Order: sequence, then C-alpha cells, then structure tokens
Amino acid sequence: MAKIERKWLAHFINSAEGGATAEYERLGKDLEEYSPELSAEVETKKNILGETSVLISGYEKTGEVEPFYAEKESKLFARLQKIIDESLVLDALKADMVEVKLWEADQSGAYPAIKEEVYIEVTSYGGDTTGYQIPFTLHYTGVKTKGTFDPVKKTFTPA
Repeated sequence: MAKIERKWLAHFINSAEGGATAEYERLGKDLEEYSPELSAEVETKKNILGETSVLISGYEKTGEVEPFYAEKESKLFARLQKIIDESLVLDALKADMVEVKLWEADQSGAYPAIKEEVYIEVTSYGGDTTGYQIPFTLHYTGVKTKGTFDPVKKTFTPA
C-alpha cells in the first residue's frame, strides 16, 4: 500500500470578487504546510453509571495561509491588497475554495473535488526582508458542493 504524497491534495482559492467568473489560484507555492483545522464542537457527559457519552454537533473549520508572498501578477494578491486598502468586511470577503484529490483522475482529466464557501480574513501585512507578506485565514462556512475540477483549465463542475 503506497502513501499519498501531500502534493496530490490541492487547494485552489477563487480570487475573483462577487459574481465574477471564477479565477482559481493554487495555494502552496511558499507554504510548507496547509492543514484546515476542523475544530469540532464536542460535548461530553458522564452519567451516574460512569459511562461517558460524546456528542459532536458541528465544526468550525479554518485554514491558515502563512506565509503568503505578494506577487504582482497574482490575482489573489490583488484581492488581498484590496481587502487591506479598503478595509473590506462582510460579504466582500466571501470566496470559495476547491479541495481537489489529484490522485483520482477520471477519463476526462478531471478530478474529484469539493468546493466550499470561505471568508478571507487578512491577519497582517508587511513582513521581513524576505518579501512583502500578507498572511490570511480562511473561515469555512460549511456550504459545500461536490463535483470535479480540471486543474489545467482551472474550472469546477458541480456533480
């Protein structure tokens, strides 16, 4: 049984605003790690018999992108810079993230994927002498769509 290399689990974020045509950019160029945290809502109770029951009622999924180095030609950089410059809030921060399983191609060259709505929180900007950095956190809403993703055309097709 072969282990799956991390590079085969891809994360594409839509850098387009609002209802514009999606423009997906893959996360990872300068990242050594991207691991969405599920942060389950867990309630445990112990009854008088000494038994413990566990109730998991939901998740508050987030993912930290740090570092993110600004590159002039990156549409994601332009979107992040606009969030900073205009102090954007609410739905202006809404985007979508597509998680793609690149180890499971179908015959058309598309891969199984899940698109999920996220909100972008820019956590800081500036950085050190290595370059202009804009680290950010993605807050997942739980609104998901299953489908396929073509990494060449960078298009998501709902199932």
